[in-house]
Amino acid sequence: MKVAVLALDGVFGSGLSAILDVLHTANALRGELPQPPPEWEIHTVGFRRRVTTGVGHTVHTEPAGSVADADLLVVPATTERRPDALITYVSGDMTRPARGLLTEVRSAGTPVASACTGTFLLAESGVLDGRRATTSWWLSPVFRARYPAVGLDETSMVTVSGGITTAGAAFAHLDLALSVVRTASPALAELVSRYLVVDDRPSQAAYAIPAALAQSDPTVSAFERWAREHLHEPLVVSEAARALGISERTLQRAVSRTLGTTPVRFVQDLRVEQASHLLRTTTLPLPVIARRVGYENPGTLRLLLRTRAGTTATSLRGRA
Repeated sequence: MKVAVLALDGVFGSGLSAILDVLHTANALRGELPQPPPEWEIHTVGFRRRVTTGVGHTVHTEPAGSVADADLLVVPATTERRPDALITYVSGDMTRPARGLLTEVRSAGTPVASACTGTFLLAESGVLDGRRATTSWWLSPVFRARYPAVGLDETSMVTVSGGITTAGAAFAHLDLALSVVRTASPALAELVSRYLVVDDRPSQAAYAIPAALAQSDPTVSAFERWAREHLHEPLVVSEAARALGISERTLQRAVSRTLGTTPVRFVQDLRVEQASHLLRTTTLPLPVIARRVGYENPGTLRLLLRTRAGTTATSLRGRA
């Protein structure tokens, strides 16, 4: 498989390195398998012979035109983290050639992969329309507002949809690269992850900070503050809306538009977050913690910890 890794000025250096390191490690380890997959042919390409990473390192590239016969185009993230500046970057003249290249390779049926803020460049080029994708969890409100034609699931670490693979926040570049290896050989991907000590991380949910997501909308932010003050009480959405001076429908729409979820599920995330904090930092029994976050039955909290955060009360206690 010929893999072209597109490096643009301002590329996230660790993301670029993670992709290259995983693929080269896979090549180095493939001989340890009884039936190794073919070797990857890896090329770092760009629109200039030398590009500068976000922290000022120089990367030498081959011409971007060499991706014409590539079997996969990988687009690492940019280091731009500010939402407004990120949108300006992915929609501006500087990235116009990259957007054109993405459109061209997808028209030819070439698979594409990206992670973190790189997913914004894919979405801006239109190649994600009608497909599922993920991106950095903390940028999901901005992504959802700008690209409504994309089915965003910010809880996923890696998604595959219609020939396009996307991954979550910055260090999900590792997960992205391992998914590329896994398509050729699950056994080799397992071997690489062991040598590089990369844990299996199927979800970003455990890393998300609900308060950070809520700040994207004043109504949702106000609801988040109200919910934290009443976390120990049963949630009645109509009462929350009345306390905020808005209709229940307005609250439902604001939460859906900003977070892609419902008020009930958002409050569940707040409860899981608070319960996780108490489990890590106190010796309170689980039934007591459950009541403090609004659940009479600790079994309900156990289930939410497992399904939403991918963890257990016992493992969280072990991190204290």
